[in-house]
Amino acid sequence: MVCLGNICRSPLAEGILKSKLFRANVLIDSAGTGSYHIDQKPDNRSINIAKINGIDITDQRARKFTVKDFDKFDLIYVMDNVNYRDVIGMARNEEDIKKVNMILNEVFPNENLDVPDPYTGGDFGFKNVYKMLDEACDIIAKKIIPDGQ
Repeated sequence: MVCLGNICRSPLAEGILKSKLFRANVLIDSAGTGSYHIDQKPDNRSINIAKINGIDITDQRARKFTVKDFDKFDLIYVMDNVNYRDVIGMARNEEDIKKVNMILNEVFPNENLDVPDPYTGGDFGFKNVYKMLDEACDIIAKKIIPDGQ
Protein backbone atom coordinates (compact mmCIF):
# COMPACT_ATOMS: atom_id res chain seq x y z
CA MET A 1 0.00 0.00 0.00
CA VAL A 2 1.59 3.27 -1.11
CA CYS A 3 0.67 6.92 -0.60
CA LEU A 4 2.73 10.09 -0.36
CA GLY A 5 3.86 10.29 3.27
CA ASN A 6 2.79 6.87 4.60
CA ILE A 7 0.92 8.36 7.55
CA CYS A 8 -2.72 8.64 6.38
CA ARG A 9 -4.05 6.51 3.54
CA SER A 10 -1.54 3.69 3.16
CA PRO A 11 -1.35 2.85 6.88
CA LEU A 12 -5.15 2.65 6.92
CA ALA A 13 -5.14 0.40 3.86
CA GLU A 14 -2.45 -1.79 5.44
CA GLY A 15 -4.39 -2.09 8.69
CA ILE A 16 -7.70 -2.76 6.96
CA LEU A 17 -6.30 -5.48 4.71
CA LYS A 18 -4.42 -7.08 7.62
CA SER A 19 -7.68 -7.20 9.57
CA LYS A 20 -9.37 -9.03 6.69
CA LEU A 21 -6.51 -11.48 6.13
CA PHE A 22 -5.31 -11.93 9.71
CA ARG A 23 -5.19 -15.72 9.41
CA ALA A 24 -3.54 -15.75 6.01
CA ASN A 25 0.17 -16.21 5.51
CA VAL A 26 0.67 -12.99 3.53
CA LEU A 27 2.93 -10.02 4.02
CA ILE A 28 1.06 -6.72 4.02
CA ASP A 29 2.97 -3.47 4.40
CA SER A 30 2.78 0.19 3.45
CA ALA A 31 5.18 2.89 2.33
CA GLY A 32 5.30 6.43 1.03
CA THR A 33 6.79 7.87 -2.12
CA GLY A 34 8.05 10.81 -0.07
CA SER A 35 10.45 10.74 2.85
CA TYR A 36 8.70 13.40 4.93
CA HIS A 37 7.60 11.19 7.82
CA ILE A 38 10.08 8.29 7.98
CA ASP A 39 9.81 6.39 11.28
CA GLN A 40 6.75 8.37 12.40
CA LYS A 41 3.56 6.68 13.50
CA PRO A 42 0.40 7.19 11.42
CA ASP A 43 -1.52 10.46 11.69
CA ASN A 44 -3.67 10.49 14.84
CA ARG A 45 -6.80 10.84 12.71
CA SER A 46 -5.91 7.63 10.85
CA ILE A 47 -5.22 5.91 14.16
CA ASN A 48 -8.58 7.11 15.52
CA ILE A 49 -10.72 6.06 12.53
CA ALA A 50 -8.99 2.68 12.50
CA LYS A 51 -9.62 2.29 16.25
CA ILE A 52 -13.31 3.19 15.83
CA ASN A 53 -13.47 0.30 13.36
CA GLY A 54 -11.66 -2.15 15.64
CA ILE A 55 -8.22 -1.92 14.02
CA ASP A 56 -4.99 -0.95 15.78
CA ILE A 57 -2.37 0.68 13.53
CA THR A 58 -0.31 2.31 16.28
CA ASP A 59 2.63 -0.05 15.75
CA GLN A 60 3.15 1.05 12.13
CA ARG A 61 5.98 3.42 11.23
CA ALA A 62 6.35 5.36 8.00
CA ARG A 63 8.95 4.26 5.50
CA LYS A 64 9.88 5.20 1.96
CA PHE A 65 9.02 2.97 -1.00
CA THR A 66 12.16 1.54 -2.59
CA VAL A 67 13.02 -0.46 -5.70
CA LYS A 68 13.49 -3.51 -3.43
CA ASP A 69 9.72 -3.44 -2.79
CA PHE A 70 9.20 -4.72 -6.34
CA ASP A 71 11.09 -7.87 -5.34
CA LYS A 72 9.43 -8.23 -1.95
CA PHE A 73 5.76 -7.83 -2.99
CA ASP A 74 3.54 -9.43 -5.63
CA LEU A 75 0.95 -6.62 -5.53
CA ILE A 76 1.54 -2.93 -5.02
CA TYR A 77 -1.51 -0.73 -4.53
CA VAL A 78 -1.16 3.03 -4.82
CA MET A 79 -3.62 5.58 -3.51
CA ASP A 80 -3.57 8.11 -6.35
CA ASN A 81 -2.30 8.93 -9.82
CA VAL A 82 0.72 10.90 -8.59
CA ASN A 83 1.86 7.94 -6.46
CA TYR A 84 1.21 5.65 -9.42
CA ARG A 85 3.45 7.77 -11.63
CA ASP A 86 6.16 7.91 -8.94
CA VAL A 87 6.14 4.16 -8.31
CA ILE A 88 6.02 3.29 -12.02
CA GLY A 89 8.94 5.66 -12.49
CA MET A 90 11.01 3.44 -10.21
CA ALA A 91 10.09 0.23 -12.06
CA ARG A 92 12.97 -1.60 -13.65
CA ASN A 93 10.95 -3.59 -16.15
CA GLU A 94 7.49 -4.65 -17.33
CA GLU A 95 7.24 -7.24 -14.55
CA ASP A 96 7.58 -4.48 -11.93
CA ILE A 97 4.99 -2.33 -13.71
CA LYS A 98 2.44 -5.18 -13.78
CA LYS A 99 2.53 -5.36 -9.97
CA VAL A 100 1.32 -1.75 -9.54
CA ASN A 101 -2.40 -0.99 -9.36
CA MET A 102 -4.57 1.94 -8.34
CA ILE A 103 -6.41 0.68 -5.26
CA LEU A 104 -9.80 2.12 -6.25
CA ASN A 105 -9.62 0.26 -9.58
CA GLU A 106 -10.65 -2.74 -7.49
CA VAL A 107 -14.01 -1.03 -6.92
CA PHE A 108 -14.19 1.03 -10.12
CA PRO A 109 -12.21 -0.92 -12.75
CA ASN A 110 -10.06 1.13 -15.13
CA GLU A 111 -11.35 4.48 -13.81
CA ASN A 112 -8.03 5.36 -12.13
CA LEU A 113 -9.74 7.28 -9.33
CA ASP A 114 -7.69 8.81 -6.52
CA VAL A 115 -8.24 8.10 -2.85
CA PRO A 116 -8.33 11.73 -1.68
CA ASP A 117 -5.55 12.74 0.69
CA PRO A 118 -7.31 13.62 3.97
CA TYR A 119 -4.19 15.13 5.58
CA THR A 120 -5.21 18.77 5.30
CA GLY A 121 -8.89 18.12 5.96
CA GLY A 122 -10.81 17.30 9.09
CA ASP A 123 -12.01 14.05 10.58
CA PHE A 124 -14.78 13.66 7.97
CA GLY A 125 -12.21 13.12 5.23
CA PHE A 126 -10.68 10.26 7.19
CA LYS A 127 -14.09 8.61 7.59
CA ASN A 128 -14.66 8.78 3.83
CA VAL A 129 -11.18 7.47 3.06
CA TYR A 130 -11.71 4.60 5.50
CA LYS A 131 -14.94 3.62 3.72
CA MET A 132 -13.27 3.71 0.31
CA LEU A 133 -10.32 1.64 1.45
CA ASP A 134 -12.50 -0.83 3.32
CA GLU A 135 -14.51 -1.53 0.18
CA ALA A 136 -11.38 -1.93 -1.95
CA CYS A 137 -9.73 -4.17 0.66
CA ASP A 138 -12.80 -6.44 0.75
CA ILE A 139 -12.27 -7.11 -2.95
CA ILE A 140 -8.49 -7.51 -2.59
CA ALA A 141 -8.90 -9.95 0.30
CA LYS A 142 -11.28 -12.09 -1.77
CA LYS A 143 -8.78 -12.13 -4.63
CA ILE A 144 -5.94 -13.19 -2.33
CA ILE A 145 -7.97 -15.86 -0.54
CA PRO A 146 -11.05 -16.58 -2.68
CA ASP A 147 -12.62 -19.09 -0.29
CA GLY A 148 -12.11 -16.98 2.82
CA GLN A 149 -9.78 -17.62 5.71
